[in-house]
Amino acid sequence: MFDFGPQARLVARIAERVTDEQLAAPTPCPEYAVRNLLGHVLGLSHAFDRAAHKDFVPELDRAPDSTLPDIGPGWRGDLPKALAALADAWRDPAAWEGMTRAGGIDLPGEVAGLVALDELVVHGWDLARATGQDYAPDEASLRAAEALLTPVEGGDGDDSGFFGTPVPVADDAPLLDRVIGLSGRDPRWGAHS
Repeated sequence: MFDFGPQARLVARIAERVTDEQLAAPTPCPEYAVRNLLGHVLGLSHAFDRAAHKDFVPELDRAPDSTLPDIGPGWRGDLPKALAALADAWRDPAAWEGMTRAGGIDLPGEVAGLVALDELVVHGWDLARATGQDYAPDEASLRAAEALLTPVEGGDGDDSGFFGTPVPVADDAPLLDRVIGLSGRDPRWGAHS
């Protein structure tokens, strides 16, 4: 089990500082502007909250890339509440047990929890980078993301990674840069890259 609280609060603080003028800015996710990334984080927060509760609703069967996510007019109030609810849901040991469903995929609760935490780590970086904010996740969240994203030795030979083909990063690079590289992103990405 991991405590989502620190990472959820960090993402909420970054989102709170996003200006209306930044909503159309590009992000490290080529198909997403900032508004779409915020919509994705809101959607995944709801989906993984339900997955933690084993509340199997049609929302859990929808692939995350089936539609372009967006935000509604109340997103500034909705997102912090959704992130807090997500963190609270994964504090229950039962969330980490048995099987659950998210994004149309059945998976063990412990894997779903790691995926959800990884989504917050990686997309928190995406959002911070796109809006020019500092980003410093807690080490436990980074280590969990690294464990999920690191290819299994002797795996099936598919090097596409969890989010995409990993970007090579020096072994002695900061842990955050290594995690971002494993996610298929270039840690040097900037809004004008």
